[in-house]
Amino acid sequence: MTLKEKLNASKIPEHVAIIMDGNGRWAAQHGNERFHGHEQGVESVRSVLEGASEIGIKYLTLYAFSTENWSRPKAEVDALMGLLVYAINNETESLKEKNIRLRMIGDYNSLPPEVQEKLDWSINELKDCTGVNLILALSYSSKWEITEAIRKIAVDTKSGKIQPEEINKELIDKYLATNGIPDPELLIRTSGEARISNFLLWQIAYCELYFTPVLWPDFNKENLFEAVSDFQNRERRFGKTSQQIVS
Repeated sequence: MTLKEKLNASKIPEHVAIIMDGNGRWAAQHGNERFHGHEQGVESVRSVLEGASEIGIKYLTLYAFSTENWSRPKAEVDALMGLLVYAINNETESLKEKNIRLRMIGDYNSLPPEVQEKLDWSINELKDCTGVNLILALSYSSKWEITEAIRKIAVDTKSGKIQPEEINKELIDKYLATNGIPDPELLIRTSGEARISNFLLWQIAYCELYFTPVLWPDFNKENLFEAVSDFQNRERRFGKTSQQIVS
């Protein structure tokens, strides 16, 4: 029996988020420039998407480019933006065939016009798909997202649209970039690093964390199945006792 076959179909996480880390180290280990690691990482995205579809994951959020990544060397940033445009242009038809819907969270206005144009086109092309929701976190950071939410809530409070006593966690959810998307149940980080890196801090309050030493370009759907298997063996209590969960 394969690892996929051993998974409990009734306990598949609805939403999996991934911090795709290790592209540069992978490239260095193979004697290549960092960009080659990013190129190979696209293959991993294909494999993981395929695996997510096979086991019934409904939402897959990939941390593709953080707001902090803008501080990397200009040549690398330009290459990453170029790769993003190339990937969107070349993968959209395949995504449509696989019934995958594309969404984006992050500071849209900070992205280059060509990236915005391709994103708009691809999102529109895939808007009627009903399979996995692929969510790209681009020019995203959780502190940016929360700051934007607070600013919008302040504006709406000042205008009288909402009252201070109405502010609760459900209302805050509606002002976040992830409005309408369920919180992740499983967060995976590749490359052996054990930190969150400013990713979905509000949304992962009760998320299971899974850290793997596998570098992102080596990560595939079998590694995804391993992470889901680990998830299924954990006890999710949400503040309750084990006895309460059993009963």
